[in-house]
Amino acid sequence: METLDEVRARIDALDGELVRLLAERQELVRAAAAFKRDEQAVRAPGRVEAVVALARERAEAGGLAPDVAEAVWRAMIGAFIELELGEHAARTER
Repeated sequence: METLDEVRARIDALDGELVRLLAERQELVRAAAAFKRDEQAVRAPGRVEAVVALARERAEAGGLAPDVAEAVWRAMIGAFIELELGEHAARTER
């Protein structure tokens, strides 16, 4: 790549792919939510730590700074937990 515009175009293309992948992950999160009975099961702190640890390992192997991977995964997981909690609350109100 020879220009800033080219770099930005690649970033924009990757962002589009990330959105597609996050939408797919969201559908899987919603499917998993159907198996969870309460807020503690949604929050699943042990599972969160295992997923973050795996993200750090994969980052290290894949050339991504592990601290960046951890920050991104924690933010992503936090957002999906909030989504699940909202859906769980809506199900229990019915």
